[in-house]
Amino acid sequence: MFAKSTKTLTGVAIIAIVLLATPSPANAGAADLSTARAATAHFQQIDQAKGAGYGLFVDAAKIDCIASPGVGVMGIHYVKFSLLGDGAVDAATPEALVYQRLPNEKLRLVAVEYIVPFSTWAGSSAPSLFGQDFKLIPSPNRYGIPAFYELHAWVWQNNPSGMFKDWNPNGSCAN
Repeated sequence: MFAKSTKTLTGVAIIAIVLLATPSPANAGAADLSTARAATAHFQQIDQAKGAGYGLFVDAAKIDCIASPGVGVMGIHYVKFSLLGDGAVDAATPEALVYQRLPNEKLRLVAVEYIVPFSTWAGSSAPSLFGQDFKLIPSPNRYGIPAFYELHAWVWQNNPSGMFKDWNPNGSCAN
């Protein structure tokens, strides 16, 4: 009887160790967010972003600051176009950096955006990162580009609507 109890306890201990050693999705998402912040901290200076290959993106109407009246603002997107065709998702390499203009005309980094063209994604479901599924933006769209998956992460500005929501009511395109 003692040997059977020892085997049962050993089995329970092994399961407990495996469960404790495996990061939960929430913890994995938090680690990824820390990775995103660390990887983009130097892009607070727009010249650093430009030097790394990020360029200004405007929508089909040539608007640089993306807003939705009554809903909120995304901001001004700087996109690294060389990352768009790879079909990869990596917290450390966002395809877009999102800025908002300050009253002194300087730009402030507020969010990162991960973008995967629909045509390059090989998965059977939407890509995901930070425990969040990307949103599919169909074509036609206000950007004048083919369908794509996207996920915003407001890692540099609070978004009362949620960390991963597209629109931030605290933002502004007025400056």
